[in-house]
Amino acid sequence: MNQELKDLCNWAIKTAKNYGATDCKAIASKRRFVKINYLDHKPETIKEATTQSLTVEVFINNKYSNQSTPDLKKSALEKFIKRAVENTHFMDDDAFRSLPDEKYYDLSLQKDLKRLDASHQSFSATERHEIAKTLEIACIKQGGDKVISVEAGCNDYYTQQVLLNSKGFEGSKEDTQYWAGASLSAQGEGDRKPQGSHWVGACIKNDLPDLDEVGKQAANNALQLIGAKKIKTEKLPIIIANRNVGRVFRGFLNACNGQSIQQQQSFLIDKKGEKIGSDLFTVIDDPFVEKGMGSRLFDHDGLSAKKSMPLEKGVLNQYYIDWYYSRKLEVEPTSAYTSNLTIPKGTKPIEELMKELGRGVLINGFIGGNSNGTTGDFSVGINGHLFDNGELAQPIAEMNIADNHLEFWKKLVAVGNDPWKYGRWNFPSLVFEDVVVSGT
Repeated sequence: MNQELKDLCNWAIKTAKNYGATDCKAIASKRRFVKINYLDHKPETIKEATTQSLTVEVFINNKYSNQSTPDLKKSALEKFIKRAVENTHFMDDDAFRSLPDEKYYDLSLQKDLKRLDASHQSFSATERHEIAKTLEIACIKQGGDKVISVEAGCNDYYTQQVLLNSKGFEGSKEDTQYWAGASLSAQGEGDRKPQGSHWVGACIKNDLPDLDEVGKQAANNALQLIGAKKIKTEKLPIIIANRNVGRVFRGFLNACNGQSIQQQQSFLIDKKGEKIGSDLFTVIDDPFVEKGMGSRLFDHDGLSAKKSMPLEKGVLNQYYIDWYYSRKLEVEPTSAYTSNLTIPKGTKPIEELMKELGRGVLINGFIGGNSNGTTGDFSVGINGHLFDNGELAQPIAEMNIADNHLEFWKKLVAVGNDPWKYGRWNFPSLVFEDVVVSGT
């Protein structure tokens, strides 16, 4: 734990209580962010920012406020905290505002999640530029004479954070993140200019995939849309490629949120314990994955992390409920947000799944769309390929799928063997049957 940030949080809590706070939570953080983008073989964006902040959450009986400042000088902070306490008196009473009970803190939970890249401090500007150049060159080479423009880049983060509260919770985080990718605009048929991109992330730089392959995939994602067109509206099986599954699942997950449940704005109200998906719809939430981009020992409330299975064989086991909404709903808190999510992988690659299905649509990207958290209805634009006789037959675009989450996940009939590795949600490709694909 960063001693400087810990001392600052302890001082802030003591100061807030001296000015009249009943309880207080303090979060001190420092962050360094570097971003480099290349366009036309030269840097287009070079950005570096180091930020720091102190957030204090003040509780005075049933009144609550949350205020932040980037000025960490003690002289300025004392005035800031004094005003924060004074301002809290003007807030409306809210009987559900409090710090979590101490029983939800497990201070003995200590585990190195390996989210800190020790080599980050020596990560040089030259290396960052080389990553961007490598991505750009690979993307351009793969795109060939179809290239209109290519943008490539990388960004990285180093974060330190300490969270303390007046009920005795102490927690800290220190981690790194790296992101790298490219996007290509291609010359299509007529005046069409299909675009594609590909980005990957990891906590440890050496866990990023081969940069040449990342650049090539970005180009391929654009090139495969050349000649894309609508097909007639048809009910077909679809395969959602691994890196895109989260786009649809997010609409489902938003309805699991404690606030949505409490405010009667979720299609999952009273669905806990019910079967709402196929037997293959199992989701594991594991905060203890080493090097996992969503790994953690505690959340924003200080609630200790726990491995869980929010969905098991289609049965909804868990909502995502923070401390505040758990009190309103009179239920046990879980957490307001996910950690690392996985769907257990299957045994077959996409190519084999296509052969078994015969005819269907492989979705490689989503465009726009919406999901109604109250009803479960959703609609998204898609691009990808029609496949026939198990082989890719025709690129498609400007089409969409529409369904309802309470029915859609019951249509899950197969799972690929290819979990996505470069983000917080590591989903494999998924196969759904009898989906209306709307076109002409």
